[in-house]
Amino acid sequence: MSTPFGPVKQIDAGLLDVGYVDAGPDDGPTVLLLHGWPYDIHSYGEVAPRLAAAGYRVVVPYLRGFGTTRFLSGATVRNGEQAVLAVDALALMDALGIETAVVAGFDWGARTADIIAALWPERVSGLVSVSGYLIGSQDVGRVPLPPQAELQWWYQYYFATERGRAGYDRYRREFARLIWRTASPKWSFDDATFERSAASFDNPDHVAIVVDNYRWRIGLSEGEPHYLDLEKRLAEAPVITVPTVTLEGDANGAPHPDPSAYAAKFSGPYSHRTIEGGIGHNFPQEAPDAFVDAIRGIGGR
Repeated sequence: MSTPFGPVKQIDAGLLDVGYVDAGPDDGPTVLLLHGWPYDIHSYGEVAPRLAAAGYRVVVPYLRGFGTTRFLSGATVRNGEQAVLAVDALALMDALGIETAVVAGFDWGARTADIIAALWPERVSGLVSVSGYLIGSQDVGRVPLPPQAELQWWYQYYFATERGRAGYDRYRREFARLIWRTASPKWSFDDATFERSAASFDNPDHVAIVVDNYRWRIGLSEGEPHYLDLEKRLAEAPVITVPTVTLEGDANGAPHPDPSAYAAKFSGPYSHRTIEGGIGHNFPQEAPDAFVDAIRGIGGR
């Protein structure tokens, strides 16, 4: 299998057989690019080649439940809680022999990047996070929000029901297209662009992972006991010390915090950039130049 920016390789890493693109020189500084939901590695279709051309080794994995990434055992719990996605990313770095990397992402990928930087800063040479500090906890997730804010999370409550699970399973593409339109209201993507990413939702574990991710956030899924210590540390909202750039689009239609709400969570070298021009939630695909510039600014190339 290949993508417009490189062939998809496979490697056993932790609990998974991970599908990933590995571009650029092997001896270059590494950048790990993490996608979100409902998106996939093609969000980095323009970012990855530009970074590779600048001398970076660029690793872009499918998250668990997406694309060609598969569980090594049918008995493994299809767990979507926040800590496990970070553990997956570290396992991939270990499998590829990567000691440190600039870690960058948006949506689920930004949260995962934040967690790695917070709990394993020795593995992170820099962080680029769209929408800033996204580490959460179940206690926070249980607190009700004002009605207008709750309305933005309609799919979280849909996924809390078995009707929602069945509906997402049946209408994966229709659901994803709706999220793309509402989260990026000014992005004029075409059918071919959408379908490139939508194919990754055919993964046999996709629905289970997505549903568990959102159920865990509001306390309807307990998570696994051996990740409890990590979740307790994350619930304390640890400060991130590594060099960081946070990014936001001026037309992000998805729920996201104001930059002023999280600036104090970054104690190392830090800057925030809001990019104008109708940039929505899928930041690296909508504003690849700004995303590349942020990484190169931290990475020094």
